[in-house]
Amino acid sequence: MSDPIVSVKCVRHVYPDRTEVSLCGMELDIEAGEIVAVLAANGAGKTTLLQHITGMLKPVEGGVQVFGLDPYIDFEKIRPRLGVVFQNPAEQIIGPTVRDDIAFGLGHLKLSQRKLDTRVQAILKQLGIQHLADKVPHYLSGGEVKKVAMAGALVPRPELLILDEPFSELDTWAVAELVQLLREVNEELGCSMVFTSHQLEPVAMLADKVYVLHQGHVLTQGTPREVFQQQDILEQARLKAPELFQLVHLLRQAGLEIEADWDVAKVARRILAAQGFKRK
Repeated sequence: MSDPIVSVKCVRHVYPDRTEVSLCGMELDIEAGEIVAVLAANGAGKTTLLQHITGMLKPVEGGVQVFGLDPYIDFEKIRPRLGVVFQNPAEQIIGPTVRDDIAFGLGHLKLSQRKLDTRVQAILKQLGIQHLADKVPHYLSGGEVKKVAMAGALVPRPELLILDEPFSELDTWAVAELVQLLREVNEELGCSMVFTSHQLEPVAMLADKVYVLHQGHVLTQGTPREVFQQQDILEQARLKAPELFQLVHLLRQAGLEIEADWDVAKVARRILAAQGFKRK
């Protein structure tokens, strides 16, 4: 097996106001092509972790490797290979129009104007925001701003996409659309991803591997199905399993042996089958 593209072995950081964030109880690896979710309640250090992976922060203790390099020391080498969307995406949009802002992310590639325009138009179409191309970002809605920031992160075709709470403030339909988009990017471009969240439903639909973080330690890790069945551990981290997993947990406690899933139709079929109902 090849080396992971991201490896975090304990991180401790002290901010200028002397606030200390310690993640020295965690080890995290991301393999090429993998989608990894870091689950934790607010204030648990998720953003600090991502800022170390992107090279924006230097740990006072511990080590971070990205593509085999130190992201803080080798920031200029690593940054062109990353796509990043911050928790407040409005802060990273600087272009006078949506089209200009997305094109800005291609500056380091030195493309011809024709190729640049083609690349920008393609990502606008992929995200369904062609109608926003000439709009001023300042007047966009929160959901539109998030899509524009995502377009800017994806247009250079990064090897690693880093997302901080990408599903916050999105309604159910918007979450499903974003999950589908990220899956397509992962499959078509082979782009690895790491994202943080305190929402478990989109994690269930997207992640290959999940880390649950609490008080600087990884409480558990595994596939979404494996992690979401560990309800005691999730509660310790101040998280709740998706409602379908909670339902299956209660039914299993009552003696109904069925397997958990995040697909409501599958769970319904399993409940009916366990009760002896036959499909007509």
